Amino acid sequence: MISVIIPTLNAARRLPPTFLSIFDAAVDGFVSEVIVSDGGSEDATRKIAEDAGATVIVGERGRGQQLRAGAGAARKPWLLFLHADTALERGWAEEAETFMKGGGDFAAAFRFRLADSGFRPRLLESAVAFRCKFFALPYGDQGLLISRKLYDAVGGFAPIPLMEDVDFVRRLGRRRIAMLKTAAMTSAERFRRDGYVRRSLSNLSCLMSYYRGVPPERLAERYG
Repeated sequence: MISVIIPTLNAARRLPPTFLSIFDAAVDGFVSEVIVSDGGSEDATRKIAEDAGATVIVGERGRGQQLRAGAGAARKPWLLFLHADTALERGWAEEAETFMKGGGDFAAAFRFRLADSGFRPRLLESAVAFRCKFFALPYGDQGLLISRKLYDAVGGFAPIPLMEDVDFVRRLGRRRIAMLKTAAMTSAERFRRDGYVRRSLSNLSCLMSYYRGVPPERLAERYG
């Protein structure tokens, strides 16, 4: 029923846990295909994906472009977009199946969780939960489950290098977004490397700049 679409770029070290988190659902047939949309990796990303049984397509670099290409190659009626450094919590398939039985009029995102211990990651998770509850604005690292029909109706992911998740969710509209209880566990590597405060402020600045009309291409150059 589901095509899982994973955009990658030199993700060999982070990709295995993502595959493991959807393995049981693939064995059961709930996940019918896994598509890795690669942006030109120079490490073992493509080999790992192929060895895991995924279909690998290679195209233009940029997450918006890669997500769009992956969706174009998908053949199933439901699409699950998942980042390469994000692993879904056990039980996700059961909750997703219940959600899907309600029809394809809504999209769903998972609960944000960071793979780190301590006060700072829990505080950030609470802030994200607040943002999702009151502004219906999940980010791409929370995954996105959506029917092909609804995906096509809103025009799919824009081929932009950054903020593709915010752009897509805005076009969906808050009334068509549901939040699931199952967690999407995302790597905290960037927050540990840059510092939680610095990284959070950088992300917020990027979002505010986007809302002020700064083109995603300029944001990508600025924030990398």
